[in-house]
Parts: sequence; C-alpha cells; structure tokens
Amino acid sequence: RKFKISETGPPPDVSNAFSLYTEKGSHMTGDQLGRFMVEYQGEKECTINDAEQIIQEVVNRRHHLTKYTKNAHSFELEDFFYYLFQDDLNAPIKSQVHHDMNAPLQHYFIYTGHNSYLTGNQLSSDCSEIPIIRALERGVRGIELDLWPNSAKDNVHVLHGRTLTTPVPLLTCLRSIRDHAFIKSPYPVIITLEDHLTPDLQAKVAEAVIQVFGEMLYYPRSECFEEFPSPEELKHRIILSTKPPKEYLESKHHRDIESASPVKKDSVEGDILVKEPSEAKTEGHEANYKNDTDQDDKDGDTSTYQASEQGAPHYKRLTAINAGKANSELKHELIPEEFKHQTVHATKSPREDPDLKHARDKENATMARKDSVERDVLVKDTPEIIVKEREADERKVMDQDDKDSDPSNHRSSQLGGPQYKRMVAMHAGKANYDLNNAQ
Repeated sequence: RKFKISETGPPPDVSNAFSLYTEKGSHMTGDQLGRFMVEYQGEKECTINDAEQIIQEVVNRRHHLTKYTKNAHSFELEDFFYYLFQDDLNAPIKSQVHHDMNAPLQHYFIYTGHNSYLTGNQLSSDCSEIPIIRALERGVRGIELDLWPNSAKDNVHVLHGRTLTTPVPLLTCLRSIRDHAFIKSPYPVIITLEDHLTPDLQAKVAEAVIQVFGEMLYYPRSECFEEFPSPEELKHRIILSTKPPKEYLESKHHRDIESASPVKKDSVEGDILVKEPSEAKTEGHEANYKNDTDQDDKDGDTSTYQASEQGAPHYKRLTAINAGKANSELKHELIPEEFKHQTVHATKSPREDPDLKHARDKENATMARKDSVERDVLVKDTPEIIVKEREADERKVMDQDDKDSDPSNHRSSQLGGPQYKRMVAMHAGKANYDLNNAQ
C-alpha cells in the first residue's frame, strides 16, 4: 500500500484574508498583496514594488516549471500561505533598530562573547579567528581576546593561558575583526584585551592595533570626558577595553615592598614582631580574605596600571573602557544617578528626632491623664462595691505581670534551673582563633 503525505492546508483565517483582498478571486496581485501588508499587517512603508518582489521570490522558490511562468506576478492561496511563514520575507520581528540610540553607550545592554577565539572547550581545543567571524556575523558586539607572549617572548599570541589550547596570531584576529565587524550591525565593536604581556609586547600590540584599524579605532583624545559617546556617534568604530592581569598586581606588590625605605621596612618588621602571634595570624587571614574578594575589582582599576615609560602611555591611551566589575548589584547600577543617593538613604534606619520623642512622651502622658479622668468619672457613676472589685482585679493582674517579668520569682528558675543547666553539654559560640590552630 502507498500512503500519500498531504501538506497542511491554510487555516480559515488565512483563507478569509486571501479571499477578502482578492475579492474572492483565485490569484493575488502585487497591488492586492501591498494593500494586505499596509492595511492588515500595519507595514505602512510597504510599496507595490516591494509586494511584487515578494511575489516573484515566492514563485521562484515554489515553482520551477515553465508552465507556472504565466502566473509569476500573482499569488495562489498556497503561495500566500507559504509567504506568511517565511522569516526573511515576513519576519514577526523586524531587524531594524527602533530604539533611541543617542544616549551614552553605558546606558545599553551589549551583546558580548567570552573567549571568542576558542573553537571548542577551554582546555584542549584550537584557537582560531573562525569563531570570532561567526560571532560578528551573529551580531555580537563584544569580543574577548586573551593575549600571551609566544615561547620566544618576542610576539603576541591569542590563547587560553596555562592550558593545552593551540594559539592563533594576534594580527590574524585583529584583521578578521576589521573585515567582519560591521556585516551584521553598524554599531561599535568592543574588543576586551586580557593581556599578560611585558611592556615591550604591549607597545607592539598598540602598534598593531593602530596599523590594522587606523581611523576605525576610537580612543579618548584627553585624559577623561564627562560622558561616553552614544552608539549612534560610534557607528563603524572599534573600541578597546582592557584590564591589568593578576601577574602585574603581584609584581607591583613586590616592587612596592622593595622600594620602601629601610627605615619604614624595619619599622614594619618591628611592628610585626611586637604583635602577638594569634593577632598576626588573624590579621593575615582577614587580609587574605580581602585580597580574594577584591582581586577582580583591583584588576578592573587601571588608574594604577603602569607598564613602561616608553610603551605604557601609548598603550594605555588606546584604551577607552576600563574593564572591571560593578561595586554593587545590577539592579542598583541601573538606577539613574539622581535617584541613587535617595535609594541609599531610604535603606537606612531613620534616627529618631529628639523633638518627636519629646512630643510622643508628652502625648503618652496626656493619654495617661485622660485615662485617669475617665477612671474618676467611672468611680463617681459606679456603685462603690463594683469599683472596689474592679480595682482588686486590676491589682491582681498587675502583680501577676510583675511576677512573670521577674526571673527570680519564676518557678522554673527555682526548681528546674540547675537541672536545665546540667543538661547543657556543649556551649555554642565562635572560636577566638582560626581553624588551623583549632585542629
């Protein structure tokens, strides 16, 4: 037996729309399709020429025989149904930018990549410019390159450091970015350089960047500017973002110690010797914890980053964005500057105004006097026996509250107290020393 697979036919709403705009005809012309696109789909910018081009494209895709060429300028119902589900001809979301792109660049979310040069995993795959090209063709606007010296220390490679990944030359990556940066979008491309380079190689990177990108490269002409340019102003521009690696911070720490004067060095050593061992270890533990948590923030601060007197200023001047982590949560960073301080103050517990406290005490005193007056009125209008009974009940309740609030009068403290205390085998609390000493 043979089974014929039939295609799904157009649903009633599609058939009704086709019948409406063709006036119950069997073919839809370019003029009728144009009216459908403008009136029904709200595509006000559509013209008859656009509609005729769509019809021609659909007919060429669906019909390959010459007998259909006589109807090459009109739609059948199945052609119309086919057209409605083609993303390139009738996309549900238009690719054109409809937002205001004139605000500073930091006001926008940016489509970024991570380790953009890797073809596979981060341990043993190859590094290549192909993933970079594919990312740019998808519209990625942020490319990350990890820069390391080659084995001879005379050139720069892009690879995932301290792994088995094979390197790719930096120039190859830069040229690929230049040639494919604006195929998908005209808005700026940000290259994040995580460099682990010597000052000489940094100068070499600066020279290569200028040579490859030329006028496409955007970098600040002065030390600072009030606000970053907008994406509209930065169309077809390349922006560099970089941060000092951890190796630089470690070497800077050693240089600072060595450059300290002998008097200060001896003084510091003397202070360390004077301190108690437990105190010194506690401070060292806190310092290590602080270094671990603040390491990324220090990496993002390029204000202390100095490489060499020859190459560093040139290299640093090309950096338009200092990479780093935000000092607060994303929700707080997205709050406009004029409201941030208000938000901070709103989270603080308000201090009580002395005048308000005085007014409240005065109000409480007034209420007490009011209760006293009401009580006097009640006494005058109530028989004497009932008043005495109520006073006795009130005194009994007050005495009971006083007894409950006094721990010495509580029965459990007299009878059960010692037993309860003897049942406690372990006292909870924090150690006065670190875990290593406790072991």
